[in-house]
Amino acid sequence: MITRVVKLEFQQEQIETFLSHFEQVKWSVATFPGCRGMKLIQDIKNPCVVMTYSIWENEEALENYRISPLFQSIWPTIKPWFSAKPEAWSLVEYFDGFQ
Repeated sequence: MITRVVKLEFQQEQIETFLSHFEQVKWSVATFPGCRGMKLIQDIKNPCVVMTYSIWENEEALENYRISPLFQSIWPTIKPWFSAKPEAWSLVEYFDGFQ
């Protein structure tokens, strides 16, 4: 399993546009083959900063998403709205204390 965290920072005038767009694509991403689920979380102090938190079966599943027509349609749409370069981490889970 791989946990993928992607930090996105949007121009203030574009965050609502992004959130609206996200509503249209969220289930397509969350149910993509190999994706176990996804969350969108937003910074409390800076609402222009959001992170996607997704769980993937393996690196191959994540890479299949990244080269998919779905990702290739999402990324060019949202990229002009960024105010900073995105940051991404692929992580391995060692403990899950959520209930």
